[in-house]
Amino acid sequence: MSGLTDILNWGPISSVRRNHALEHATINLLSRKMPGISLAGYSDWRGFWIFGDVDTEELQQTIDEALARLHQGEGNLAIHANCGTNFVTTGLLVGTAAWLGMLGSGSGFRRKLDRWPLVISLVTTTLILSQPLGPIVQAHLTTESKPGRLQVIQIMRYQSNGMPAHRVSTRN
Repeated sequence: MSGLTDILNWGPISSVRRNHALEHATINLLSRKMPGISLAGYSDWRGFWIFGDVDTEELQQTIDEALARLHQGEGNLAIHANCGTNFVTTGLLVGTAAWLGMLGSGSGFRRKLDRWPLVISLVTTTLILSQPLGPIVQAHLTTESKPGRLQVIQIMRYQSNGMPAHRVSTRN
């Protein structure tokens, strides 16, 4: 496990995880302030993007609040229900269940068709059981809710084909 910890705490990966947590915390807080707003985000080692129609000043204030609350230990803000981590985790597990259900079915269509009820049962059960795993993976692998020395150094607004976006540049 020490090797995994070393990887997760390695410079660029650690930066992505901290930025990902701040991105989530920001989107969570913006969604509470502006119910119904449609937002998306994407993080990398240099910062993150916020896609959606939000005022730059409101975004700056919300990022400041999110960072302060993460520093105060509100790690739950780093977890987001619509994070791609949830979808990847579920997809990996469900895909594996389907693959396992088809093992040994041979090459004939009829034998594969006979496995269909088993595969549906495996996939459905795995889908249900996998729901709590995405947030756990977020909490332990894809985000770091302790921001450390994370600082926001710049926020730039862009507009492309009517879609507003902000690039939030950070330093760790």
